[in-house]
Amino acid sequence: QVQLIESGGGLVQAGSSLRLSCAAPGRTSNTVTVAWFRQAPGKEREFVAAFRSSTNSQYYGDSVKGRFTISRDKAKNTVYTVDLQMTSLKPEDTAIYYCAGKFGSSPIVSSIAMARTYSDWGQGTQVTVSS
Repeated sequence: QVQLIESGGGLVQAGSSLRLSCAAPGRTSNTVTVAWFRQAPGKEREFVAAFRSSTNSQYYGDSVKGRFTISRDKAKNTVYTVDLQMTSLKPEDTAIYYCAGKFGSSPIVSSIAMARTYSDWGQGTQVTVSS
């Protein structure tokens, strides 16, 4: 397993934007799927978004569609990095956001939103949206 490194969390006001980054140091595979999940206090972990390199596809949870964008940061070509651009943030977006990765093989589409698909995880970064 490889520890993924998240960055970019913080405290913002409702309606603001925030960018999270997930870096996978040491990972050189070209077949990569990176996902973001979040967990709010007292709630179950929720799928947010995923990027699958094999088809250059993006997937989103219903609660973030149209507001969040996931993409690979190609400028960082020495460390595989995937960003999550979050806009029009709402208080209900408050949670710990976790980055997760699957390297070397591409998951089937039906499993992309499942946490068990991913073997590598980050420690999480707190996002707090005030009203």
